[in-house]
Amino acid sequence: MRTQNKTRDIVLTALFTALITAGAYIRIPVPVCPFTLQFLFTTLAGVFLGKNKGTAATAIYVVLGLAGLPVFTGGGGIGYVLQPTFGYLIGFIAGSYITGHIVHSGSLTTARLLAGCFAGLGIVYALGMVYYRMISVLWLKDPIGIGKLFLYCFVLAVPGDILLCILSAVLGKRLLPVLSLKEA
Repeated sequence: MRTQNKTRDIVLTALFTALITAGAYIRIPVPVCPFTLQFLFTTLAGVFLGKNKGTAATAIYVVLGLAGLPVFTGGGGIGYVLQPTFGYLIGFIAGSYITGHIVHSGSLTTARLLAGCFAGLGIVYALGMVYYRMISVLWLKDPIGIGKLFLYCFVLAVPGDILLCILSAVLGKRLLPVLSLKEA
């Protein structure tokens, strides 16, 4: 039984890593920070796999990109850490963890699912925007103003991600009991 669970965990972690990769290539053009479906799949990784395996799936995705595989929206490679949007990738890892932690820390309620998804969203945007500002000031020597940063990297992108949070919560509520993936 343990071998079956371990195999299932490995397959699901790999599946979510692949889904996050696919989500990077589904883009909706928005100035400065591109809107992709990466957030949907990193959030669902936390919802379905829990904090540890969901974080592992997301971290594997980031490591693969840093190793040079073109899995990020703008390619891959270690130099990607100097891209202003790299902070969102760090945020995806932390967001998967927070989402999984909240969702799997009690009974499966819609409120808990929404709280987990929105907490993950907050972490992703906080880390993404701070990193974007830091790189634009320290590395690019072309600081983006706080107003523009807030407009382009939050206001224009967050409405779609709010809908993705709701979708993630709905999918979690319907599928977690059926798939028996809720951590004890």
